[in-house]
Amino acid sequence: MSLESSIQSSLEFLESPEALASLERDPYWPKWDSPWWRMLLLHEMGLSAKIPAPAVEKLLEVASRHFIQFFPFRENEIPAGVDPYRHIPCHCALGSLYQMLHSCGVDVDAALPWIRPWFLKYQLPDGGLNCDEKAYTRDTPKSSIVSTLPPLESVLYCTKRPLTKAEEQFLDAGAAYLINHRLYRSMKTGGVINEEWLELGFPRFYHYDILRGLLFLAVWSERRRQVIPRRAIEEPLGLMRAKMKGKQLEASRVCHAGGTTMNIDGAGNWLRVDAETFELLDRVSAPMTPNEWLTRDWSRVREILGRGY
Repeated sequence: MSLESSIQSSLEFLESPEALASLERDPYWPKWDSPWWRMLLLHEMGLSAKIPAPAVEKLLEVASRHFIQFFPFRENEIPAGVDPYRHIPCHCALGSLYQMLHSCGVDVDAALPWIRPWFLKYQLPDGGLNCDEKAYTRDTPKSSIVSTLPPLESVLYCTKRPLTKAEEQFLDAGAAYLINHRLYRSMKTGGVINEEWLELGFPRFYHYDILRGLLFLAVWSERRRQVIPRRAIEEPLGLMRAKMKGKQLEASRVCHAGGTTMNIDGAGNWLRVDAETFELLDRVSAPMTPNEWLTRDWSRVREILGRGY
């Protein structure tokens, strides 16, 4: 089956009553084959305009009533009847949802006005965010690079009007957080935080790699007219240059490989089971093959940074 046929298969699924029923049960679960992930993949491929409008409208409608609109730090803060796994969105999920809906033409700030303030509210003193609620109750809270990128991208990539002062501070503090970590290193030891971040994968969904971090910093530097310290990105740029295969980049990691998911059984119970994939996801995530979307991101980084780096 061709790539075009695989895309069409996903579009047909999103138009189906089955997809709308899945969204009604839960807008997010199960990984990796619910409408949420299919729509997010099409967004990352630059095909948001093709996503059927009824699926977008249904996702928006269900998300507006399914998720609670704050991030509890302690168990006693969770409202009665709220499932911690299904009704409390994490920062990564909201950042992904925001960008996908925006790319579909939704005015997210009008439709879900609580999401953008969420990003700014839960930024930690070090400039990042953390989907682990325990981080917010520690004497010295520490952020997660993985949790930080989707919210930063949402504000940077999806704001058509001039930024507010608070949004400027949010982005600048987030960029400083990435710069201080040189995109992938511990500030305390200088060691690599996660070796997987040195390997590229597509689609990323909410996963992180050095190219994703480089692209954010490049666009931030362009739009905020800020200079990125050479020390912060010299190593990542060198690693990226070494990954080029001619004029193309290849994925060397399947970000979504393995893992479990919440899914509903025939009796209506939500259980933890193995995650499943779908045809288009399997096709475009294949490692060791030229990847046009990763190549696109790297070309954008080089275009912005120019020869000065």
